[in-house]
Amino acid sequence: KVQNTRSDLVESVRRIQAAGLEVMGGFIVGFDNDGPDIFERQFAFIQRAGVVTAMVGILTALPRTRLYQRLKVEGRLLAESAGNNTQARCNFVPTLGRETLERGYGELMRRLYEPRAYYLRARTLLRQCRPRTRSRVNLTDIRALVRSMWVLGLCERGRRDYWRFLTTVLIHHRRQFGVAVELTIHGHHFRKLAASL
Repeated sequence: KVQNTRSDLVESVRRIQAAGLEVMGGFIVGFDNDGPDIFERQFAFIQRAGVVTAMVGILTALPRTRLYQRLKVEGRLLAESAGNNTQARCNFVPTLGRETLERGYGELMRRLYEPRAYYLRARTLLRQCRPRTRSRVNLTDIRALVRSMWVLGLCERGRRDYWRFLTTVLIHHRRQFGVAVELTIHGHHFRKLAASL
């Protein structure tokens, strides 16, 4: 749910990025006022803002909360929360419909972390963010680069997007190359998680 709608949230994210900080955002779908367009709206916002690490979850009614009590009174509570947000299961009857919510959530996650969309957000971040540089490259950095080149550049789907991203970084954001390699590895992790939903 987008809060603080009186200000331009994309501009707020860009100001934070311009100060040298990466914005990691937590997003929730499944509120009673969420319509079927919530998944597209969240995708569009996350892409525009360049929030590379977007942690999206389904609203969960946790015990001893007002939400839990309200849903219990309304007869909409289905089960206790397992506390695992990566299960992509709704523990109450949402106004959007449980099947629609769970399917839309899975599709949103897969879209966010498919290589082209993910690397586009990473480029936005690198363009907006002042470069973070490290003094030296060490053996661990070199191993991470070689492994990412092998796994992401040769073995996995999205190879062209990976190489296009690294080439763009070398041309336009050379001082942020180490950060870019880290981002490719993080993206791989999130892609695997999204694919399991």
